[in-house]
Amino acid sequence: MNRRRFLALAAGAALPAAAQPALPGIDGVTLQGRLVVLDFWASWCAPCKRSFPWWNEMQSKYGARGLQVVGVNVDRQRADAEAFLARTPARFALAFDASGETPKRYAVKAMPTSLLLAPDGRVLLRHEGFKDDDRAGLEAAISAALR
Repeated sequence: MNRRRFLALAAGAALPAAAQPALPGIDGVTLQGRLVVLDFWASWCAPCKRSFPWWNEMQSKYGARGLQVVGVNVDRQRADAEAFLARTPARFALAFDASGETPKRYAVKAMPTSLLLAPDGRVLLRHEGFKDDDRAGLEAAISAALR
């Protein structure tokens, strides 16, 4: 598995000011000017296992058009997240927030919770949970926001 390092977001990144101080992630992730999905997940979350392949698909399908999916892990133990990722790979950016600061900023109460953020940082959509029936509506929101 690739080693992941932390990425501090620069001022003016595509997240609201409350989320700008630092979002741990991987190198090479550019959020500025992009439509961003923040997908909060945990290793113990059964719906997260189903959502990851779909988020991989969305990143692949819409990444060139400006979408950046960022999976924000909230496990207290990084090893738990890494074990999940070994079984359920992510082909999108990952962030690890064991402190829980980012989910607090967005009042995340359920796993998974996905937020669709406009390039200016506005929350366009908030979605809790993940079922196969949710896919069409989520993709329609992504597609509409990219127009």
